[in-house]
Amino acid sequence: MKKIMKNILALLPSNRAKTSAVPFPVLFGKFQDILTINNSVLETIATVNDKLGGNYIFDRHYIETTCQTITDQVLKLINDLDTIAPNKYLALHDSFRRISAEIEKDLAGRPYCHFGPFTLAYKAISHHAAEEVGGKNASLAEIANFLDLTIPDGFAVTGAAFHALLAKNDLRQKIDRIVASWKRGKVSVEDAAQKIQQLILDSKLPGKLEKDLSRSLAQLNDNKTNKPLLLAIRSSAWGEDGERSFAGQYESFLNVPAAELAKAYRQVVASAYSETALMYRQKIGFPEEEVTMAVACQVMIDAVASGVLYTLDPQHGHGGSMLLSATWGLGAPVVSGRASGDRFTVARSKPYAVKEMQLVRKKTALTSIAGGGTALQPLPTDRQTQASLGNEQIKQIAATGMLIEKYFKKPQDIEFAIDRQGKLIVLQARPLNIDQTDAPKAPELAKLLSQYPVLFRDQGDIAQAGVATGKVYMFSDDSRLRDVPAGAILVARFASPLLAKVMAKVSAILTDIGSPTGHLATIAREFRVPCIVNTGNATELLQPEQEITVDAEANIVYQGLVNELCLYELTEDAIEESTEYKLLRRVLKNIAPLNLLDPAEKSFTPAACSTLHDITRFVHEKAVEELIDRNYYNHHDPKTSSGKLRLNIPIDLVLIDIDGGLRKGSRKGEVLPDAILSVPMLAFLEGLTHPQAWDNEPMSVDMGSFMSSLTRTFSTELASPKYVGQNLAVISKEYTNISLRLGYHFTMIDSYVTDNINDNYAYFRFFGGVTDETRRSRRAEFIGEVLARHDFRVEVHGDLVVARIKKMDKEGMLQRLQVLGWLVGFTRQLDVKMLSDQHIHHYIDKFNQLMEANI
Repeated sequence: MKKIMKNILALLPSNRAKTSAVPFPVLFGKFQDILTINNSVLETIATVNDKLGGNYIFDRHYIETTCQTITDQVLKLINDLDTIAPNKYLALHDSFRRISAEIEKDLAGRPYCHFGPFTLAYKAISHHAAEEVGGKNASLAEIANFLDLTIPDGFAVTGAAFHALLAKNDLRQKIDRIVASWKRGKVSVEDAAQKIQQLILDSKLPGKLEKDLSRSLAQLNDNKTNKPLLLAIRSSAWGEDGERSFAGQYESFLNVPAAELAKAYRQVVASAYSETALMYRQKIGFPEEEVTMAVACQVMIDAVASGVLYTLDPQHGHGGSMLLSATWGLGAPVVSGRASGDRFTVARSKPYAVKEMQLVRKKTALTSIAGGGTALQPLPTDRQTQASLGNEQIKQIAATGMLIEKYFKKPQDIEFAIDRQGKLIVLQARPLNIDQTDAPKAPELAKLLSQYPVLFRDQGDIAQAGVATGKVYMFSDDSRLRDVPAGAILVARFASPLLAKVMAKVSAILTDIGSPTGHLATIAREFRVPCIVNTGNATELLQPEQEITVDAEANIVYQGLVNELCLYELTEDAIEESTEYKLLRRVLKNIAPLNLLDPAEKSFTPAACSTLHDITRFVHEKAVEELIDRNYYNHHDPKTSSGKLRLNIPIDLVLIDIDGGLRKGSRKGEVLPDAILSVPMLAFLEGLTHPQAWDNEPMSVDMGSFMSSLTRTFSTELASPKYVGQNLAVISKEYTNISLRLGYHFTMIDSYVTDNINDNYAYFRFFGGVTDETRRSRRAEFIGEVLARHDFRVEVHGDLVVARIKKMDKEGMLQRLQVLGWLVGFTRQLDVKMLSDQHIHHYIDKFNQLMEANI
């Protein structure tokens, strides 16, 4: 029995110091400060993320002052948590200093690349790694890691490696001087390019880079057969394949022997300073100090056919067609425009029918040569006029293209290859610029939209604007996140941060409950995923697998696929990538992303905080936990109590008012219900004192069960003679902590309820009873089922029930507290009645009938 009780207590929060030099009202004040600052930080992050949407103008001063404001607020959060839990979370200060230092480096001017490995395998590249590995590498890794599409095996040589190469060979100042001379007209662009490129080609690689390249090549070799390792070495510079494509400005090298990687790497880096690259950057206003060349190193694909897919026809962007070009062998001649390929116009919707086909005579094919290099090889006569792609391959390429477009939320320019086994391999994907001249105007669009059935409108709050289509995936607590299909519309009851794990896969998110300044909303803005929270009943209005269109611009959900709206959204003008925009996006990497998603995971630690958002969430979670534990493990001085509550039910409840929980002038020693002002306490009592909730009928207990209950071992806090039988509630205007011992079971409720949805939570803990373990466990299962049906997240272990609910609006929270009050009365002696498992569902039905009739 002691072992069982030990296991139960292990599930409870860890024991805290029984006394504290800081009075509880002071700690509660710090807790309230944490809630206020937490909301302010989340609102500021939401505002800053909105700036990246392109509808606002801002300057460097705005970025600097915003960063200062957020860092000051987060430091205040850490200090307040230190007051509540002295010396317990000191590692937060280390994480804060590290993150603040990185923000300062980003604000300092020249682009900053994090120190670390100079190479990253594609499997290790995250959504936030574009600054480290360049846009081309980052996009390709996302396609594989989030959409589960096939890409070449490979790794990225990071931007940090580029800057290390320049630093080791003292090239930065030399390059700056040469560029300055060219811009002043002292040397020609040809001479400037030749001098800079030669400096790079003659440079020596840093020792660490050589080691990292060797290690990464060895890992690629481990994945291959005994054939020699041949590589495709491609550029992946900052700004490349973004809103400015830099298409054709940098060099790529195909079928490179692994032994020649270092040479090819220098050649790609040197191409960042070619004559055309220098002129292109000058024309578009791209600052030379931001030049950072990351490089893609990929296993060479032995392609049977290759080509390019435009997911929207650039010339007729609103005609609902894709444009596909392909040829035999490698696709470089078609991509570069040196040769024509077969052209297919394909419908953008299933089954992706070919609308038009134009075949050309393909006399040669670019192929890989054994040992390295490529060559044009003549094709047999019968293959010259044969279509380079079959119908099924076209459909697969089109479906893949639409999936990538939906993920990146922009029309895509996709390069692909078909290997010898017939497998489709994505080589790269970048945004496609579309002509806006024939886009529908707003009045025309409104007329077109009126033809589509509306499922619901103006329900909830827009957390992230945008348009998305897809099939509904109904998420519940029992669902496994890994089962969420790519491109789905995720519909959930709560806006839980746990949903962030699939944020990159889904097209949009709808929730019944949630806040537009909550953690999930912040992550949706970070990923630019259309998101509407607090709809009230989206989970009831929508069905699994139902195809819908979410217009998170106008707050409307349509039945079916609204093509006109999707095309309009895809072809809207993108924000100009100004220096300020790029700087804001860079500093936000250390501010906005949320990596600490689940407080139950072992990784939910101060040291794991890698952004200011992480620290904010950690402090909020731990502040609530510490407040609950402080009340659970520490008893308040009875002299400070406001008195015993007079009720018409047999429960001796002592109230302690710490801040506005009782009317002024309330008598000492006894409290009448009408003197209570505590919002959560009133809701709890409303359920507890309902005539149908409380059962006073005496129950008979068999001797074995009674002896079982007597031999249970409880913690010293619960068993202390001073507090046995004492029921206690610590209250304020918005807060209550209730500790009840009724007979032989124990209940604790901790709740904070305000008009701000982000502050609201309720915590419930129950265990014990007078009967044997089986019947106690049945009662626990009953309680867990009831609470789960009322939106609590529930854990049941034997006769222990732990339930939580948070970030629900005030009305919803008060209803749930009423339910808790009902449960306390209804289940007081219920374990005695739990003679069989059938009684669990019998009493669930009975309880639900009472709820429906009274709440």
